[in-house]
Amino acid sequence: MLALALPSLVAQPSIRKERVQFGSGKSTVTLNGTLQGDQIVDYIFAVAGGQPVVVSLQSKSASTYFNITAPGADAALFIGSTSGNRFEGPLPKTGDYTFRVYQMRSAARRGQRADYSITFQIVRDEAAAKPK
Repeated sequence: MLALALPSLVAQPSIRKERVQFGSGKSTVTLNGTLQGDQIVDYIFAVAGGQPVVVSLQSKSASTYFNITAPGADAALFIGSTSGNRFEGPLPKTGDYTFRVYQMRSAARRGQRADYSITFQIVRDEAAAKPK
């Protein structure tokens, strides 16, 4: 039997990249967005090694999450679908981290829409990072 190499006919998700920028003198920024189907948004966030950060995602969609991938890494160091929609702690090395916002496959396949907001905070005072 002869096997033919065919290009993949599976549609690739649409990935938009956006750099996280803070206003002058600010240590917190909230960004709003919308996902439709299998769209993905990668937020690129430059962090100094050991810097504590807090990142939280809010959405009415129970199928919307974010993952965190370290610079140069192939696998996520934080997976929102198993760890929740809040990350708090130091990031291990200096560089551009990717915070990927996505919908679970079941919601993406149905073409669902999800509005969300994601907040990035650089923690300068450990007490400020604690939820009130």
